Parts: sequence; structure tokens; C-alpha cells
Amino acid sequence: MFRSLRSVKTPIKSLVRTYATEGEGLKLSLALPHQTLYSNSEVEQVNVPSVNGDLGILANHIPIVEQLRPGLLEIITKSGETETYFVSGGLATVQPGNKLTISAIEAFKPEQFDISEVKNLITDAQKRASSSDEVVSAEANIELEVLEALQTIAK
Repeated sequence: MFRSLRSVKTPIKSLVRTYATEGEGLKLSLALPHQTLYSNSEVEQVNVPSVNGDLGILANHIPIVEQLRPGLLEIITKSGETETYFVSGGLATVQPGNKLTISAIEAFKPEQFDISEVKNLITDAQKRASSSDEVVSAEANIELEVLEALQTIAK
């Protein structure tokens, strides 16, 4: 099998890493199940909270697929303004042609959260995480992961 793959000579020009040049922009599409926040909008940079670590994406980024973890999604516009969203999970896909598609489960502005309410929810989830019921404990641990990430960015 591997011998046959070695004989295939396919140009992989689109996978070669280059630097963004003036005039090229990253085209962002950010979609939620119920709403589209960005639709092929040109931006300067997007910082995503990936399960493999935080990732900054600029124009001409190599094609990748990343699973999002709970955290802060940061969008830097062409004018230099920054827009932030808290996402609880999803997928980010970079495709050739400077296209970034993010499908998130939910996205909220950090200022929409009350830090005292988040702390109360964390206390409640911690109690349920020690439950002898495996389902209750598993759900509480997932909730804790999201709430603890939210606590770091809530204002």
C-alpha cells in the first residue's frame, strides 16, 4: 500500500505555508445553530481556544480542523478593533483561499455574564460532581469545565 502512495506525484502547492501580503484578508464565517454572526467577513486575525491550545489564525494559514474548548474567541477586524465571544465548544476549519469557518455551539459577549452568578453555579456543579450517580457526576464535570473557563473572562 505505501509503495503505491509513494509513486503518486500530486502537487501540494495549496499546503505550502506562506505569509499574508497586503490586501489579503482572512474571510471569517462564524455560525451558531440559531444565528450567523459573521458571513464571509474579512478580518485581520482570529484567536481561537482550541483543545490543543490557543491558536492565532491569520491569512494564508495552513488548512486545519480544530476542536474548540470553552474559552474566549477573539476577532481582530481590519480596522484593528477587537470583538470577543465566550464559546463553550465547536469546530474551527481553515480552508485554502483564506477561509476560516467556525461552527460554535453558542457564543456570548463576556459582559453578558454576572461573575457572582457564575461562582454560584460553580459551587452547585462541584457538589453534583461528587455524586455517586455516574451520569450526574459526568454532567456536572462538563458543566464545571465550561463554568471555570467562563469565570476567567466574566466581568
